[in-house]
Order: sequence, then structure tokens, then C-alpha cells
Amino acid sequence: WCNHATMKLKEDMNPLLLQVVRSVVWVYSIITFLPWYLLSGASTKQERAKRVRARSANGHPGGPYRSVASLKALTTGLHPGRDTLDGVFEHAAQHFPNRDCLGTRQLLSEEDEVQPNGKVFKKVILGDYIWLSYREAYQAAAHFGSGLAALGQRPQYNIAIFCETRAEWIITAQACFMYNFPLVTLYSTLGGPAIAHGLNETEVTHIITSKDLFQSRLKVSQEVPKLEQIIVVDNKPGTWTDFPKGIRVQSMATVQELGAKPENLSKPRSRPKPTDIAVIMYTSGSTGIPKGVMISHSNLIAGITGMAERIPGLCEDDTYIGYLPLAHVLELSAELVCVSHGCRIGYSSPQTLADQSTKIKKGSKGDTSVLQPTLMAAVPEIMDRIYKNVMTKVQEMTSVQRTLFVLAYNYKMEQISKGYSTPLCDRLVFRKVRSLLGGKTRVLLSGGAPLSAATQRFMNICFCCPVGQGYGLTETCGAGTISDMWDYSTGRVGAPLVCSEIMLKDWEEGGYHSTDKPNPRGEILIGGPNVTMGYYKNEAKNREDFFVDKNSQRWFCTGDIGEFDPDGCLKIIDRKKDLVKLQAGEYVSLGKVEAVLKNCSLIDNICAYANSDESYVIGFVVPNQKQLMTLAKEKRIVGSWEEICNNPEMEKEVLRIITDAAVAGKLERFEIPKKIRLSAEPWTPETGLVTDAFKLKRKELKTHYQDDIERMYGGK
Repeated sequence: WCNHATMKLKEDMNPLLLQVVRSVVWVYSIITFLPWYLLSGASTKQERAKRVRARSANGHPGGPYRSVASLKALTTGLHPGRDTLDGVFEHAAQHFPNRDCLGTRQLLSEEDEVQPNGKVFKKVILGDYIWLSYREAYQAAAHFGSGLAALGQRPQYNIAIFCETRAEWIITAQACFMYNFPLVTLYSTLGGPAIAHGLNETEVTHIITSKDLFQSRLKVSQEVPKLEQIIVVDNKPGTWTDFPKGIRVQSMATVQELGAKPENLSKPRSRPKPTDIAVIMYTSGSTGIPKGVMISHSNLIAGITGMAERIPGLCEDDTYIGYLPLAHVLELSAELVCVSHGCRIGYSSPQTLADQSTKIKKGSKGDTSVLQPTLMAAVPEIMDRIYKNVMTKVQEMTSVQRTLFVLAYNYKMEQISKGYSTPLCDRLVFRKVRSLLGGKTRVLLSGGAPLSAATQRFMNICFCCPVGQGYGLTETCGAGTISDMWDYSTGRVGAPLVCSEIMLKDWEEGGYHSTDKPNPRGEILIGGPNVTMGYYKNEAKNREDFFVDKNSQRWFCTGDIGEFDPDGCLKIIDRKKDLVKLQAGEYVSLGKVEAVLKNCSLIDNICAYANSDESYVIGFVVPNQKQLMTLAKEKRIVGSWEEICNNPEMEKEVLRIITDAAVAGKLERFEIPKKIRLSAEPWTPETGLVTDAFKLKRKELKTHYQDDIERMYGGK
């Protein structure tokens, strides 16, 4: 369907008719070009697209590279005199007191829906968004912070949040920033041992959680001896009879009522300093045990300042949809950017995002339809899913509809590659696709992993908005680079932000040098005020990954391999830990293999693996059920889902299709998987799945594949 080399869709129609259509399009383009060019400011956009965005500050090919907007000095703050996060929120509450701040949809009804296979899915019908104004959100945070202090939480003593993305999460964070309680964040998907490790390492006495997580995941409190208070953000905490004595459980509303009492609210609060820890953010843990990254107030302010500069026209008229995990630096930074500029934040979840989402009852509206956001952050996995779903729908269209879509798609691709827009195509062809995200999205921000060129171009075309691909890590507050909104090239992550500078360090073993031609290459080192304070209680790892230069600036060694283009934009081309040397000496980038093959419609997810004892790559595939069952029907293979996945003939057929996709994606011969294994369920080390492809005992399997599974599932 998609030619990966050109990213064009296949025009499957009569050649004569195709030529007639192209002639009509050509005449239309000639007639409309001049008035459009003069009225739309296209020449200015083209100049912006071609400009140099960053330069080496000292002329050395390895850098450090800085944005042309911050060549003399890196930017550290948003508003003069507001150098802590509580000050930034206070500034927003003073400037936008009556504007909507945090929105949550009303739950109108909830019911169980029995599927044809007997499984039961929960379906919800949701109403309108109910909003807290900036003044109300600030007051809610102040009361909650005051209540926590009344319960014995002390300044500069850690407090934990273990909760899904919702308005109460950000209110909790702002309360902790106000009262100088360092906030320990944990992914809501972490397993019991990882949760206990984080809580014990940070010695928390108070934890904020939700009713669902409280009842299902927090039984590890038995292994956290210092825990005293569990605060549940839902009004009805529910019951739990077997938690240890001495732990008090109460609702967030009760704590806020306590904090609102005059005798508590009048007590002076200990305001944070810019160098104080704001957040200890636990990573998903690529080796099993999560690391806590210490992030100061000044680190986060520098990071969100750099990000905000890359979003043109950011203001209080914007609406952001929050659904990614707030325990991840991408979502937390994005929401702090919005709060600092008076934007609305409406909350959602991956299960209720769109009209077709799994928890939305058929016929009712998903969150994007109701909220109609202008700003949205997404990880590549979600964009890849949208891309594959839309392309599947295109395949199911009538031949006339499909032809119209394909011609419009390819025409628009040609136009945007020249810096031109296509208002007629947008209105007639792509409006329905665009409505999947509410119809008003003007900026999509991608982060968390590399975004494939095909998916990026698809989002540009079908959602009629730029996709800003970003690069950053928890250790740099998620800030490093974001591509310019006028840059429609693919495969790049943009120039350094105004808060960061980037150096390329030679890596001899991998053969990457800053003196390489035509472009300098090397390990990416990020420096600037957004580089965090290091790992909590882990000096050995701090010495390995962080250093301070002669100018007292902190740097972080990312382990990623980058290349700078002449205009100062960065490409991520490899990862040190991601490279595996095969038996014959070739280096394989597992991330590259996965990124190319994830766009294959048969694949929901893939984990590539190789080791130095073998001459080939193997792949562990979680297939798309609908596509695989269709293929099985074509091949006259019958059976249950599990039987289809375990059928050797299906494995051969899927391997053939994957090989075709790999060749189209320009993978080298030695990078293409020679063996695959299909899984009927998402695989984690705990499932103990032993396959012919891997030929490893369960214990060895868990050891060998831990890193790959963590990369594949983000620690989930």
C-alpha cells in the first residue's frame, strides 16, 4: 500500500484515466497557484523552512551546537522573578484567574458489554467537560498542600504519587511545589517490586493514589514500613481490609477540607528555592530496577521554556488534551508548558480518546470530539496505530473513494514537500480523518521514541497540521530538540532548544566521529540548565552518565548516536546499547529494524533480537488480529486465534510479508529477520513463553530478553 522509499500510496487505476486526472489537477494548480501564493505568505514559510536553525558555537564540527536564537547564552526562565514552579503557577492564576484550567468529563453511565467471544468490556457514556478555573485550581492546590502539611508532611521530605493521568494529579503536583515537598512519581503500570523499591528508596510516609490503583496495586504497602498515610483522589476510597495497621486511608477532599481551615491555611509555608528538588521521577527501568531522576525547579522551568519557544502562537486560546502518563517527563513537561501560558487542559485516557476507543459506547462521543484540542502530544506507537487503522479503512473503501483518497494523498505529499498547502484537499478529502482528533489540532508533538518517516508524513497530510518531532530524556527534563513547525522534512528531531546545547562525542567502537563526511556524527551529549541533578542515591551511575564542565555547566551522556545536518538539525541514527554485532562482524540496530517493521499492517508490535553467536536477526511479533485472521482466511487456514498464531504456515507467510516490508524500508540483508515467532498475547518475561525461534530456557530467556522487553513495553 505504501511505498516506503517515497511514502506515496499506490495509484491502482487505469493509466489513461490517471493521466486525465493528473492533467485536471495540473490545470487547477496553475490557475490557483498565483493568488494562493500571494495571499498565503508561502514565500515566507519557504524561507523559514530553509533557514539555518543551529550552529556550532565554536566552529568545531562536534559542537557544541546551539539554536541561533540562543547562541550567546542559553535561556533559563519564562517570566522574570518566577524562578520556581509554584511562582509560575501563581503567575498563571493572577493573569488568567477566570479562564478554564483543568477539565474532566462527567461520567453519565457505565455498563458491561458482552462480546461475541464471551469477553466482557466496560463501556462508558460521558457528558461534557466540567472545568476548574485557574483561580479554583490554584486554591485547590493550596488547600491540599496545607492539608498535607497538617497531616505531618514536612518540607524537603519526599511524598509519592501513584495515579493515572487526571486533574487531581496536576493539583497534587502544584500543591507539592507550593509547599516544597519533593514529589516522587511512579508509573501506574509498574509491577509490585518496582513500586516497593521506589517507595522504600525515597522513604516516603505519604502517598497519593486513585481508588483503582489503591485496591489493585498498593498491597505492596506491606513491604513499605515507613508508609503512614494513603490519600485517595476519588471521593469514595472504597474498602480494603488487609492493609497493615498504622496506615491511615482518607480521601483527597477530606485533606483539602483540613487544609482550608483558617488555623492551617494561615501557617507560613516554606517556599522552595530554584535548586530544590521538585520531582524525583522514576524511569521505566531498562534493566528491571527503575532509577529515580532528581529534577530541580530550575531544571523544569528551563525545559518548559525551551519547549514553549518551539510552539508558535502558544496562548490562553489553546486547548491541550492530556492522556499520556503524567509520571512520564513528556506529559508532565507538556502540561506545565500549557499551565504557564494559560491554556486549557482537558483530561482523557487512551481508552476514551476517540469515538472508536475501546471504552466508549458505540454511538457516543470520545474525548477528542467533545474537547476539540488544538495541541496534542503523542508517542509514535499511538500515531502508528492511527496510521494503520486509517489505511485499513482506505482499503475497505469503494474503488472510486479509494482512488480519490490516494490521488489527494499523493498530490498533497508533493505540495507540502515544496512548502505549499492544499486547502481544497483538506476540506474535501481529509476533513473526516482530521475529525478523529477533534478537527482543530494545529500542532502535534511526538516524543518518547523515534517516529517513522511514513507515519510522520501521514499525520502531516491527513491531520493537516505540522508534527513537531522532539528528542529528550528524563535526565534532561524531556528537553533536547524539537523540530521547527515550518520544517516538513522527515526523520529528523530538529535543532537544540534555546535551553540546551548538544555535542557529538566520537565513538570509536561504532565507527562514529565528529570529523565524518558529509556530516559530523557521534554520541549525543546534552548540556544546559535543563540537565537534571542526577540519580537518587546512585553515585556510581551519576559519575558514569553526568559530568560538569569548566564553566560549571552540567552535561548528560545519552548513549544515543546522532548526526547534524548543515542547517543545524539533528538526526538520531543509532544507540550504543541498541547495536548488536553479528557473527560476521556487521552491526545491527535493533531499534531501526523495529521502527521500519512496525508500519507493516500485520504487526501491532515487534521485538527484534540478535546476538554475536548468530549471523541473523530474529523477531518476536504481536500480530494485528484482524489482519492476521484475514490472511489466514485467504490461505484457508482455520482455527482459534492461538492456533492461527502457532501455525508454522502462518509464520512463514508473515515472515514473507515482513521481508517485503523490510526490503521496501531499505533494511540491509543482514538486518532482515530470518525467523519470527507470533504471539497471541503481549509478551512479558513473566509469561515464561519458550519458543523455537529463541531456543532458550525460561530462566535464560528472562535474562537475555529483559532489555528488549523493557524497550518494547516501556516497563509495563
